[in-house]
Amino acid sequence: MAVHAAHRCIYLHRLVTVCTSIQIHSRNRDVFVKLVKSPCSRAFFTSSVRSNENDGQSSDALKLSPKEIQRQALLSRRKRPLSPLERISSLLPQGVLSPEVIQLREQKQQEQHEEDPDSCDSEVVTEEGDLETHSGPKAEEGPKAAALHHVERKVYPTLLGETLLTFGELLIAEYRKKRRAEFRKMFQLQPGARLQSSWGIIMHDDIAGQPAGIFLKTSRGVPIFIRRASLEDYVLYMKRGPAIAYPKDAVSMLLMMDVMEGDCVLESGSGSGAMSLFLSRAVGSRGSVLSVEVREDHHRRSVKNYERWRTSWALQRGREWPNNVEFQNADLGTASSLLAGRGFHSVALDLIHPHLVLPTVLPHLHPGAVCAVYLANITQVINLLEGLRCTRLPVLCERIVEVPVRDWLVAPALQKDGQYCTIKAPNLGEVPRNEEETSDGADGEDHFGPAFGNVPYIARPHPEQMSHTAFLVKLRKSVQ
Repeated sequence: MAVHAAHRCIYLHRLVTVCTSIQIHSRNRDVFVKLVKSPCSRAFFTSSVRSNENDGQSSDALKLSPKEIQRQALLSRRKRPLSPLERISSLLPQGVLSPEVIQLREQKQQEQHEEDPDSCDSEVVTEEGDLETHSGPKAEEGPKAAALHHVERKVYPTLLGETLLTFGELLIAEYRKKRRAEFRKMFQLQPGARLQSSWGIIMHDDIAGQPAGIFLKTSRGVPIFIRRASLEDYVLYMKRGPAIAYPKDAVSMLLMMDVMEGDCVLESGSGSGAMSLFLSRAVGSRGSVLSVEVREDHHRRSVKNYERWRTSWALQRGREWPNNVEFQNADLGTASSLLAGRGFHSVALDLIHPHLVLPTVLPHLHPGAVCAVYLANITQVINLLEGLRCTRLPVLCERIVEVPVRDWLVAPALQKDGQYCTIKAPNLGEVPRNEEETSDGADGEDHFGPAFGNVPYIARPHPEQMSHTAFLVKLRKSVQ
């Protein structure tokens, strides 16, 4: 009997639980039906449209044009409130809400009504211009989607010789934060392409037609500085094969060689084409450069980088970059026929073993001219000097240098609240000004900032420094 009584109690407990859940479910269903029949049921726009499409009961939905269907689909993707309590309270009837919640709801409905009087209180209609997505139009979306990303252009007056950005140019995009470059990228401006970064997307079509040196906001609202790429930028960010001759070293080599417009220069070791570009600009349209590379893949890379820079520069300046570099894929140590009948004002060598080609090169170098050698480590320098000692070539080693470059950060000192620090002068016993003069002077400082020379500056080496790149050896040909 005790066992039967226990089973009976368990059965009655389960029966009461089921009945209670049925009552709660019925009550919630009544609340839901009341909400659906309310005048502002347009808040359930997405669910109602889907149910009508599935049941086939809405004739208006079938009469919508493709443009309106796309608009409704975009509206249905609008962001939901971030607060879960706000989403739950919007489903409850007016009678079960507290006075504080009712007051907040009325304020929100009033703000929405002021923004769009024609819309329902619980619905915010998004304009077509606000439907722009952050990811940019895809290729398959067509011109209609691309039109959503069009930015209104401004007509900028151009100075004498100034040109606007055009497709095909090489540009630099950078984002700076606290005086440091957090993002920097070189890219070629192309129709329909996108500039992608962790800070958002900018359409290339929105960059074209703008002046150089402009700030454009990404899809996330981050300002990106857009400018043209200089030759230094291009050399540092272009696609490489071997390591390049860095601009700081290339400039020093040009000074060693004393390259001027109209000179004829020999370069051995084209690499990625960095030194070829600097020599090309130095000799000008009246000069010439013979660049020899033993590896075929490096030879192809240097030619591509050279032609790419010439194309971009022509679009920027409106005239052709001088085509004054002759690239040859050969071994300079054995290809003496390339140098037959030629004389050079200077020579630039970027080789692992430069002392092996000097016997071939020196006869074609003008007397008293300079041969600059680019070497990566000190062991190569020692091997070069030892080779010169053994072969007794008519050259003098004038200098062996390393070119260090140290970047610095120099900026006005700021307080934690963002205001400028000021230099406090010592009290020399001057008579204090009256209150009116003091207050007027304080207002003037706040409006115009501290006077000249009253703001201290901080200066320290930049945390990101360029380390050792190469040794430069200056050899001068002598006459015996």
